[in-house]
Amino acid sequence: MQAATQATIDFLKLYWAPLLCGVVIVAVLPLIAGYIVLVERKLMADMQARLGPMRVGPHGLLQPIADAVKLLIKEDIIPDDADKVVFWLAPVFSVGAALLAIGGLAFGPAFQIGVNLNIGILFVVGISALGIFGIVLGGWASNSHYSLMGALRSSAQLVSYETAGGMALVAGLLFAGTLNIKSIVEAQSTQGVWFGFLAPVAFFTYLVASIAETNRAPFDLPEAESELVAGYMTEFSGFRWSLYFLAEYTNMIVVASVATTLFLGGWLRPFAGIRWLNFLDFVPPLLMIGIGAYCVLRMPKQPSKVQQIFMLAVAGLCFVAALVLAGPVLLPFVKPSLAAAVKPFYAGIHGGFWFIFKVSAYLYFFMWLRFTIPRYRFDQLMRLGWHFLIPLSIINVLVVGLALIVGSYFNLQGWALLLATTPAALLALVAALVILGMEQKSQARQETSSVTDFYAG
Repeated sequence: MQAATQATIDFLKLYWAPLLCGVVIVAVLPLIAGYIVLVERKLMADMQARLGPMRVGPHGLLQPIADAVKLLIKEDIIPDDADKVVFWLAPVFSVGAALLAIGGLAFGPAFQIGVNLNIGILFVVGISALGIFGIVLGGWASNSHYSLMGALRSSAQLVSYETAGGMALVAGLLFAGTLNIKSIVEAQSTQGVWFGFLAPVAFFTYLVASIAETNRAPFDLPEAESELVAGYMTEFSGFRWSLYFLAEYTNMIVVASVATTLFLGGWLRPFAGIRWLNFLDFVPPLLMIGIGAYCVLRMPKQPSKVQQIFMLAVAGLCFVAALVLAGPVLLPFVKPSLAAAVKPFYAGIHGGFWFIFKVSAYLYFFMWLRFTIPRYRFDQLMRLGWHFLIPLSIINVLVVGLALIVGSYFNLQGWALLLATTPAALLALVAALVILGMEQKSQARQETSSVTDFYAG
């Protein structure tokens, strides 16, 4: 008994930090996903010239809490002929895979659960891909033709676009030479350039594939309400129904974090190696001060005393965050002897800010597309994946490899490597467009032949 207690204490001494980070993710991430939904609804309302959620809390800021309470107390219905065990476990499987994938990511130089995983990117991509089983099992266990059709559509869609997305990641990994997440960011810091500039075609391919992988509009065929009555979620209700949405928004964070790590410099500040742009270090505290000042200005216009107090509390939190962000930047100027001691705090605090900022911009692009582009037909979606993105990603990997060989031959490093990668990107794009054009001509000839045969008959 005493040996077991000592072993437990030794285990906690070694792994208390990852365990604490894991608890924070599991406890906080659902709340973050709820507020991402609120931001999405607000953006949708703004683009449609209306207000959106406004009733619960000032400007509707407490709407996610109300939604969570409503879903928790809502009646949970299970069809009589459903496979009840699988029906219970399917949404848990989806959200579990999404949350586990978060563990391999690094949200800054000092915040990662799976510290220094040598196969970090491979772990994240592999675990997040398991979420499709929750969708397929949910559709099958519902014992509904609509649910099963939605699950089959989703599996076909994910297989199609994960291939293109995986090849896009390979093109980016060629520049890093490693699967370790921290080493990928350090490689971009050493070379002085984000890999998104060196491999723009790979970044574009991954961007489109990540939208399709997360079942987001305009690629949300698996849950097309007008065709399949919400697809694989038709028979789900209450809190189990919300788990699928939690998995979707968590996967959005995962794919955005992978793109940020591999193509957008991770937690690095924009143009971190350029000294005359060091004034960008003041952007984080100034941004928080601006948000806090806006809350103070809006406070008198709130209709009730409680909402005014809440708005002041939000402003206070913004000012405290601004002070924390400004400390690592201002202290070396006030007392130069503290520069070495402050550097780790600067890397952790500002690195986390820039990482979250880039992920937020990526998610905003997801939302902007949803409110702008109409939904694809299923044949259009599959044609885009198999006849354009997959050939484009394969060709891009080949020409990126050739560009790296040329760059090493001429000792091209950093931004100079664009001299080799830019022609490679153009070559990959032209080759993919030629393949797409040939496929479209072939399809047009087949359709013309079919019509001719019909009238001839």
